Amino acid sequence: MNIILFDGVCNLCNGTVNWIIDRDKRGEFKFASLQSDYGQHIIMRYNLQNQYLDTIVLIENDQAFIKSAAVLRILKRLGGIYSVATIFLLLPSFLPDFFYNIVARYRYSWFGKRDVCRVPDASLKEKFIE
Repeated sequence: MNIILFDGVCNLCNGTVNWIIDRDKRGEFKFASLQSDYGQHIIMRYNLQNQYLDTIVLIENDQAFIKSAAVLRILKRLGGIYSVATIFLLLPSFLPDFFYNIVARYRYSWFGKRDVCRVPDASLKEKFIE
């Protein structure tokens, strides 16, 4: 199982989760917010404490990927036209991470923030780990 950890109060992050769910035809991903007990457990397990709490985290084959590497690996798993983006995995990580970090830094001011983490509706409940 591939697990995506995301900022549950970030509107951009929640929109990205919805976008992934709509395109995840093979059911590749499960989701948890970084703020959840499960998300905190994963952060501790992969020794990501106090780091990367402003990023997306992908757990794939028992490895943690963050920032642009996580995004690009997610796109690869979605397949089709999205897998073309994996060409950016050939670049040194600091290059795509530079742009990722800009968006991460300003995501609340550009896209807004919720007061509480996302609660999935009944039709999506099986996609989320609490």
